[in-house]
Amino acid sequence: MDIDVLGTLAVRHNGVSITPTAPKPRQVLALLALHVDQVVPVGVLTEELWGAEPPRSARATLQTYILQLRELITAALDGTGEDTRDGTGPRRTAKDLLLTVPGGYLLKGDDGISDVREFGRLAGTGYRAMDAEDHPRAARLLREALDLWTGPALADVHCGPHLQPHAKQLEESRLCAMDQRVEADLRLGRHRELLAELTVLVSQYPTHESLCGQYMLALYRSGRRGEALGAYQRLRATLVRTMGLEPSSALAKLQRSILMSGPDPLPARPATSPSVARVG
Repeated sequence: MDIDVLGTLAVRHNGVSITPTAPKPRQVLALLALHVDQVVPVGVLTEELWGAEPPRSARATLQTYILQLRELITAALDGTGEDTRDGTGPRRTAKDLLLTVPGGYLLKGDDGISDVREFGRLAGTGYRAMDAEDHPRAARLLREALDLWTGPALADVHCGPHLQPHAKQLEESRLCAMDQRVEADLRLGRHRELLAELTVLVSQYPTHESLCGQYMLALYRSGRRGEALGAYQRLRATLVRTMGLEPSSALAKLQRSILMSGPDPLPARPATSPSVARVG
């Protein structure tokens, strides 16, 4: 079972889509896919679909949605010509992939590919490379992790009280990986290449201090000191207006350093450093 949620929802069995078009069955599949190989309780599914006050017909309606998903799985099994569990046993059915278990339902992953798991693997390895100051490898791995995203998590799924926190957590993970990838690129002296991307990012995240600091540094290194100071003032005005907060001491220190044309607080390392040899 291949599962994509970092953008639009797409679930495939042996390359054949089992993703429904109707909104509520998509919610059910999304929740099952995010908990692949784990039991999702009926109560959690019900609350996701209808909130704290589900209709009396909720359980029966949920069973209908599960049946619809199994019909799609059955079509996928028929379409791939899959006949047995292990080459010798009986024909596998949709109930073997979407199981009814005590208290809930379970979607089997069958060792398929999950973009969430792949993102976590690549990003985690990238963070370890950052800790080891292997900035070329960190930038490459984090870029590969971010390339898995095709849009906001679960972009085409209505998210209820259980999917919303998952989507938010995934977006936070994406932003963290983006922040670290930009820092790795700055360490490699790629400030001019980053300017266009950072211009968009600080517009999308107007109160994100780390991104603003990276933008200020890229501008300063590119000989645009006035614009770097202007970026700080815009962030400060936004923080004061929306949250009643001043920028962090670290960002204020960067602003003072740029104002005084002081030394670069984040010295770049050449992209031809010995760590390149370890990238392979």
